[in-house]
Amino acid sequence: MKNLLEIRIHGRGGQGNVVAAYLLASVAIEEGYHGQAFPSFGAERRGAPVVAFVRMSDVPVKRRCQVLHPSYLIVQDQALLQVPGVLQGLSEQGRILVNSLRSSEELRQELGVEVFAIPAAQIAEGFLGRPLPNTALIAAFLAMTGVCSLDSLHKALAERFAGTVLEKNLALIQEIPNQVPANHWKESIHALDA
Repeated sequence: MKNLLEIRIHGRGGQGNVVAAYLLASVAIEEGYHGQAFPSFGAERRGAPVVAFVRMSDVPVKRRCQVLHPSYLIVQDQALLQVPGVLQGLSEQGRILVNSLRSSEELRQELGVEVFAIPAAQIAEGFLGRPLPNTALIAAFLAMTGVCSLDSLHKALAERFAGTVLEKNLALIQEIPNQVPANHWKESIHALDA
C-alpha cells in the first residue's frame, strides 16, 4: 500500500459497525501500516443507520475528517443502498461489498458500480448463532483485496474477544475465503496505489 486507503462502513445500530471499523484498523496496524477508525452516529438506537470510517496507510494518517471519497464501501444492510448519501463520494474505481442475498450482478446493474454481494448475516448466524455480518464482511474484504492477511484479523479478534465468542468468530473467518473469490479486487488496490 503506497497511498492512503479510505473505507466507509454503513450499517445499523446493533450490527457491529463500529467494531468492524476498529477491527480493520487493528488489522492494518498489526501488519505495520498506520490505521485510523472512528464512528459517526445519528440517533443512537438499535436499528438506526451508523457510519464508521477507516483509513489505512504506510505513512502516518493526519486527516481527522469523515471519509468523503472512499475507495471501498462496506454495507452491512442492503436496504441502506437506497438511502440517499450512502453511495455519495465513492471513487470512480470504487467497490462496494454488501451483505445481501441478491446477486452481485443484479446489484451491479442496478447501482452502476462494481459490487460484490455475500450473505454475510446468514453465514454469521450459522457460526455465531446471531446474524451479525461485521466480522464476515471484514474477512471477505481482506480476502478479496489482499490488502492485509486473515492472520492479522485473527490476532485483532484475539485482542478484542475471548472464550466462545472468539472461537466462533475464528471459525467464521476461516469459512469466508470459501465464499468469496480470493484477490478478486487486488488489482483495485494496486490501481489506487499508482
